[in-house]
This record gives sequence, C-alpha cells and structure tokens, in this order.
Amino acid sequence: MALHITGDTAADTLLSDNPLALLVGMLLDQQVAMETAFAGPLKIEQRTGAVDAATIASYDPEEFLAAFRQSPSVHRFPGSMAVRVQTLCQTLVDDWGGDAANLWTQGDPTGAEVLRRLKALPGFGEQKAKIFLALLGKQYGFTGAGWREASAPYGEDGSFRSVADIVSPESLTKVREHKRAMKAAAKG
Repeated sequence: MALHITGDTAADTLLSDNPLALLVGMLLDQQVAMETAFAGPLKIEQRTGAVDAATIASYDPEEFLAAFRQSPSVHRFPGSMAVRVQTLCQTLVDDWGGDAANLWTQGDPTGAEVLRRLKALPGFGEQKAKIFLALLGKQYGFTGAGWREASAPYGEDGSFRSVADIVSPESLTKVREHKRAMKAAAKG
C-alpha cells in the first residue's frame, strides 16, 4: 500500500508507513490545502526527530510549538494545531497503547465501531471521522464490516469527495473540483 496524497515522495512514504502520521495529517486537514496538511507529519518528524505518540505527547509544549512555527510552518494556525496534535497523541497513549493503528485493528472492529472510536478523539468530528474511515477502507487495508456504510457518503466507490479518493494527480484534481462545487453550492 502506497499513498499518493501530498505529491512529495518522502511525505507520502511516511503516511503510508506510519499510522500516526496519517492520523495527524487528517487532524491537520482544516483551513489549509490537503497537501499541506498531510505533509505536516514529515515536517514534525524532521524538526522533532519523531512521529510516535509517546514522544510527541511528552515533548516540551514550547519546543513543539517552535517546531510548528519554523518556516515553512506546519499549519497556518501553529499554536492551536500544535496543542491539538499533542492532545491527540496523549489520548492515543492513554487509551490506545500509544499506537494509532489500534483504533482500527484492536478487537477486529466493525466500520461503525472504528467511526465511534475516531469521533471520540480530540479534533475529530463526524465528517473528519467519516473521511478518515473512508481513507482507511479505500487505501489503508481496513476491511471491517460495514465500513462503507459507516463512512457514507465518503466510502462510496468511485467517488471523488475527499482525501480518501486521492490516488493520483488526476484524482486530486477531481477531488478539488468536487470541493469547489460543494463550496459554490453552499454559498449559492
């Protein structure tokens, strides 16, 4: 399994190989371009030396913020997002043994159960949780019963609604077009 979300081979490899990196990328995916959000975990790794929940959770908050603020910044709102990433990582340490993959592997969960687990995470509302579940099912090998239904409409086969559908530059363009159309419809 190889993800192709950011257009940067190193960032995409980290997302493919590290479940926490993928989860953090999803957390960062708001008010910035998808590529910027999902490239964030590589910047964090390059600046702190780690992309594991225990290390990030215990990192000095001021030093972690400095890593987020370093140019180019990890996110356009480095202060709030640095706190969110550390809070997410602390939750993973406290509730999931520090392993993000446990969210979708521990106890052979159904799609509905993984959605419930994701929605319980700080920074993950209904829509973000459904998109991430669709990403797990479409590209990350998650096969829990009912994942498409639980992630609807993002789990729909052949759709171009979200990051879950990006597998190439062409699909990225289609997702962008869909998002533009949705924003225009919401404004109209």
